[in-house]
Amino acid sequence: MSTALYRWFDRNILELGREMRLSYLPPLMVYVAAGVSGLTGIVGTFFVKDYLGLSAAFLAALGFWAGIPWALKMPIGHLVDLMWRHKAGLVYLGATLIAASLAIMIGLISRPDQMRAIMSAEAWFVLSALLAPLGYVMQDAVADAMTVEAVPRLDANGAPYPAETVRLMHTTMQMLGRVAIIGGTVLVSLANVAMFQGAETLSESAKVAIYVRIYELALVIPLLSISGVLLAGVLKRREVRRLAKLGHSRAEVDRLVHDPQEKTAPNWWILGGSAVFVALTLGVGLSGMAYGQELIFASSFAIIGVMIAKLLRELAPEAARTLLGTVIVIFVFRAMPTPGAGASWWMIDVLGFDQSFLSRLDLITSTLTLAGLFLFRRFMAEKSIAQIVIVLTLAATLLSGPIVGMFYGLHEWTARLTGGLIDARFIAIANTALESPLGQVSMVPMLAWIANSAPPHLKATFFAVMASFTNLALSAAQLGTKYLNETFTVSREVRDPASGAVTLPADYSELGMLLITVTLLGLSLPLLAIAVTRLLGLRSA
Repeated sequence: MSTALYRWFDRNILELGREMRLSYLPPLMVYVAAGVSGLTGIVGTFFVKDYLGLSAAFLAALGFWAGIPWALKMPIGHLVDLMWRHKAGLVYLGATLIAASLAIMIGLISRPDQMRAIMSAEAWFVLSALLAPLGYVMQDAVADAMTVEAVPRLDANGAPYPAETVRLMHTTMQMLGRVAIIGGTVLVSLANVAMFQGAETLSESAKVAIYVRIYELALVIPLLSISGVLLAGVLKRREVRRLAKLGHSRAEVDRLVHDPQEKTAPNWWILGGSAVFVALTLGVGLSGMAYGQELIFASSFAIIGVMIAKLLRELAPEAARTLLGTVIVIFVFRAMPTPGAGASWWMIDVLGFDQSFLSRLDLITSTLTLAGLFLFRRFMAEKSIAQIVIVLTLAATLLSGPIVGMFYGLHEWTARLTGGLIDARFIAIANTALESPLGQVSMVPMLAWIANSAPPHLKATFFAVMASFTNLALSAAQLGTKYLNETFTVSREVRDPASGAVTLPADYSELGMLLITVTLLGLSLPLLAIAVTRLLGLRSA
């Protein structure tokens, strides 16, 4: 038994450590910054709930617009390929936008009167919510391409690595990328637990002071990503010296270190289509026209679909069918709507989940998600995307049961039976512990397959188009969430900031049906998508 346990530990954890390379570190630092971006999540939830009069449907709509920059990852990724030697500039620009978003929130919380003198708090919040994803998508596009560059092509003696070794290194790199992102969320959760310790007994002004400190601490995010780019430059200079000692000429060294195997020509389909998309998005967004979000989504889907069709021509027929089947299954799986902000408000108002408890819940989520990446490492490597999605869909459906049950009083019944032991917080912790490891499992095999299959001269473009399509699924999820919140109205209590009078009473009566509807959609649609791809003769990675 002990031998088998050690063998599993060695294959799933120690082996990953042995496969780690220093060249992997720069993109991992950018990914850690992405993981740390969740540092302000709990603060944002309470700030919106307590200080802004925004509805759950409006927040879902804002989530849609905040997701649009991720659709722009396609032209940004192509720009990374075109300006490969100067890609660090995009990371610096992204870091600046992230810092600006954080500075707005610091001012909004610490100096609300001065900020409101310029424009409304709601307008400032929307601006901050839109600036941050623009910064993150720029950094993410560069980091994705850096993961391809981080995998060496030549061994210590200057000879090319075998294809199987390169494939293993790509899988390890993508696995470590997920570990870096989730590791960042673990650091965030630890920070939130420490900052919100005893928050339930603090005055409102003391809580606001904590909010400000957390946003100030979040300014480390842009510094992390910039540090990753600086380290990449140091490692490149070291690689130049190593290759020169092996006898390569200056031209060969320059090609091996700085340039892809093939030069990237501007793809005017991508650049032109993206320009049309940006113009359409800005025009519709500023006009406030009816069904503007739907028009943007349909246009995005059409443009990205054309780009995928163009890129499929770069692949062999079998690989093209595999890629098409994979993106369809992943798209539908990621497009499932959520209950939206109303479920969080209900947990805060009705179940009594405060900042301190939610920070501990986040710590459990992040830690077990990280553990799950190791636990399911072989499962991710050996099973197809379709098999993984089936398992995740069934598991997510089962694990949604306790949350639905608590709306109808499950926690009250279990608390009576167990003398208060199994209450709402116990159920939430147990449910989180079971659900957490499943979150990132579906993405690792797809990312590894893309990294291994991407043409060398289109690595950033390939990543960006595929990521744009799967990220567009999140926009679809936000649209679905908005529709459901318009169908099933959920509202928390809103008070006038000046008088303290209740302007909107809390109403969670329709949340139960909302939770049930979300669960049924999350079960049926991914399984239907897998069945359709099978009928069409498509495979998944």
